Amino acid sequence: MINDHDILETINMIAQEHLDVRTITMGISLNSCIDSDVDKCCDKIYDKICKRAEHLVETGMEIEKEYGIPIINKRISVTPIAQIAAAAAGENKNFNCTPFALALQKAADTCGVNFIGGFSALVQKGFSVSDIALINSIPEALTVTNNVCSSVNIASTKAGINMDAVAMMGKVIKQLAYNTKDADSIGCAKLVVFANVPEDNPFMAGAFHGTGEGECMINVGVSGPGVVKKALEKCDGTLSDVAETVKKTAFKITRMGQLVATEASKRLGVPFGIVDLSLAPTPAVGDSVAYILEEMGLESCGCCGTTAALALLNDAVKKGGVMASSHVGGLSGAFIPVSEDAGMINAVKCGSLPIEKLEAMTAVCSVGLDMIAVPGDTDENVISALIADEAAIGVVNSKTTAVRVIPAYGKTVGDSVAFGGLLGEAPVMNISGYSPAKFIGRGGRIPAPIQSLKN
Repeated sequence: MINDHDILETINMIAQEHLDVRTITMGISLNSCIDSDVDKCCDKIYDKICKRAEHLVETGMEIEKEYGIPIINKRISVTPIAQIAAAAAGENKNFNCTPFALALQKAADTCGVNFIGGFSALVQKGFSVSDIALINSIPEALTVTNNVCSSVNIASTKAGINMDAVAMMGKVIKQLAYNTKDADSIGCAKLVVFANVPEDNPFMAGAFHGTGEGECMINVGVSGPGVVKKALEKCDGTLSDVAETVKKTAFKITRMGQLVATEASKRLGVPFGIVDLSLAPTPAVGDSVAYILEEMGLESCGCCGTTAALALLNDAVKKGGVMASSHVGGLSGAFIPVSEDAGMINAVKCGSLPIEKLEAMTAVCSVGLDMIAVPGDTDENVISALIADEAAIGVVNSKTTAVRVIPAYGKTVGDSVAFGGLLGEAPVMNISGYSPAKFIGRGGRIPAPIQSLKN
């Protein structure tokens, strides 16, 4: 039973503590658009997306106005384009998938969404011809589009790590950084490399509509670091009390997300998929995961104890979320992107948070090394090795990990890149320059760990 206190508490969370629905994401299957003719396939993609998502933005705005809940982004995710392009690519490894990205951009413009995700490939065990074609097209595709996001899954606990794909992605990221150098290499902010990628993630840049999903689904991503921090300001008890406070707060946040998801599903006539409860921060003061960790008792995010505090936070968020909704999914937990979190930015600048500590934290957060800027002259093999390290954490621990790294062309440690909006700004971080080239050059696969044999 909702009482006056609950209503006033929610209003206060929205007005003063940065509580929002970060995204309503409509997932759309493009399997019916497959055609051996590129132009016909792209036309089908555009038509289907526009038909399905015609009312997505206006519906989100209606819900926002009616309930007073800020809905920051309206987004679309689609079937991985590498699968849809297979018929057109045939046996041509040099096939250019950029026309598909342009079709997605055209559809995003028509529908008025903030981002569209799914220029993606799943290559954890090997490549199809169209997978190779799509990966090679990423630098051009993300340079000539504004709202298209791309992801590549290069590892899983079941398959191990595809090191040939890892090597390719180092080259791709470096080329994309160069292509978009005049905008602080922003293209790299639209590309993420995954291990154990979820198929129902509503957050960009990693959203795509997985093969196990329905024809069309509504997934909602909820955020609320500021709300959690505010709740902890009133908690003077033990760490058990801290966990309980986070859990109760996450429950309230998820219930709001469930309401928005149910309403959007009903009004759009599309099945509800999941609520992703991820504490996704923003550059706004107070809306920071780092500040939550510091409220627990750390002098600065990155000091000893940070990984333990983050583990507590991530677990409590998930426990609160699953009590509030039967369909919690995606990446649910705590994000630790540097550029998008004011507290993380401060911690990097003061020296308490080096990249090595961030990597340790990814073992217990909900994703991985996210929105990390490194010097523009960082060797492609170092980028690949960073991806391999992060994938290893995910594969061995049976969790999702990812890398969204920005080699900031023309910049070095002490400089920063600025993207504006939710992407924020990132100080360029130091990364080891010792060469892993021989290791990356071996290629092949790192085998799946023994714990993958669960059948």
